[in-house]
Amino acid sequence: MWSYDMRPEPGLPVPPYWDAHLTAESGASVPPGGSGALREAAVGYWTRRGLPTDAACVLAAPGAEPLLLAVLAASGGDPVLARPSAAWQAPVARLLGRRVHTVPTPAEGGGVPDPFALLETVRRARADGGDPRLLVLSAADDPSGTVTAPELLHETCEAAAESGLLIVSDETYSDTLHHHETVLLSPAEMLPEHTVVLTDLGATLVPATVPAAIARFPATGQGASWRKRSADVLAVLRAVLSAPVAAAVGHVLTEPPEVTAHSAAANRLHARTALAAHRAITRAGALCRPPQAGFQLYPTVGPPGPHAAARAEERLTAALGRPVPGGHRFGDDPQEARVRIDTGALLGASPSERCAALAAADPTAVPHVAAGLAALTAAFTAPTGTDAVSGSADTGSRGRGA
Repeated sequence: MWSYDMRPEPGLPVPPYWDAHLTAESGASVPPGGSGALREAAVGYWTRRGLPTDAACVLAAPGAEPLLLAVLAASGGDPVLARPSAAWQAPVARLLGRRVHTVPTPAEGGGVPDPFALLETVRRARADGGDPRLLVLSAADDPSGTVTAPELLHETCEAAAESGLLIVSDETYSDTLHHHETVLLSPAEMLPEHTVVLTDLGATLVPATVPAAIARFPATGQGASWRKRSADVLAVLRAVLSAPVAAAVGHVLTEPPEVTAHSAAANRLHARTALAAHRAITRAGALCRPPQAGFQLYPTVGPPGPHAAARAEERLTAALGRPVPGGHRFGDDPQEARVRIDTGALLGASPSERCAALAAADPTAVPHVAAGLAALTAAFTAPTGTDAVSGSADTGSRGRGA
């Protein structure tokens, strides 16, 4: 039975400070778009990341889905998505009856469309009566866990501007880089007047089970109008954070020392675990780009063919005893045997196991983590044999997202 939520699971324990602030201001009401205190905290959050803004340009909501729904409803027109892209994005657009246009990502990785393919896709869509107006992208990507090079991001932003597209930049995984030397830019640094930044906080600052997200709109007249219409949609849907959650979100957005320490430890854990998982599956013969952000891998696990992604999903889900979504869930070619591996699942099933992994100097030596890595290698090796999987790697390299 598949869950409607196919975000990668970070596998982290809930930090003590979250519950400590969850009960604050429990009797207060929160307006659509977030309280003034929460939005001011979001201003500081983005300012520290080189994207100064104003509280009047910020919206908050219980999850990225209602925020994207509100932005799409406020903008009109069709969205253009990367292929592959986060599994939740296309269904949100289809709720509005919008036609979804997809553009392949380059082989290098990241959830940013190839700029030349983007221009051609938009041209053909408009010639066919379509109305593409928004480009949804993510430079730090789900499902692949890779990061788009600044040069490519710049070219794609230029192509979007040439095509008259507004940009929605999903920056959920921008704070989960595995290495300090990885350069990650935001489209809001390149096209500030035409970019909305959206961040689902469940990947970093907020427990994954708590839907909470924030959006930053351009500080222009058009941006103010876009934000107001989006806030109106949230109001109609009653998509409002509860007062206790809003208080806790406002606290973590200020990033006091205990929050930054927890985030840094989590990133170290994700980087080490993802590297170990990458080694485990590539030694078993799979083809997979090295992870650069987040807690997910996107390997090719077999030769292409009819329903290859669904078959790989079924096989690995059975072998590992947990959901392993195939590439077709992310809009990828269903004939390519690609799957997403969530490395957070290796960190434990209980709070005590997750705490042990987070506190360990070498998390891969923690017994339950080591056992999970061994199970990963066995799952990728046993069903078809290493030679069969290895042979598929060459064919898989022809496709995007491998």
